Amino acid sequence: MHTERRVTLFTNGRNQAIRIPREFELPGKEAIIRKDGERLIIEPVPAPTLLDVLGTLTPLDESIPEPDDAPPEPVDL
Repeated sequence: MHTERRVTLFTNGRNQAIRIPREFELPGKEAIIRKDGERLIIEPVPAPTLLDVLGTLTPLDESIPEPDDAPPEPVDL
């Protein structure tokens, strides 16, 4: 697997861009980019955790009704 490849920079509107070669493609539709000195680091956005998803839900305002029937009688086996 290649760990380095020269790419061409181009202008897309008012932004500078590069075409990411197939062997470096990232999953998903978004990425995180940050600068470390002169390096640009591009990473995939991590998938949301279950806690992240649950944090976006609004609580229910309704209560859970009590069951209509009584629990079963115990049985000796």
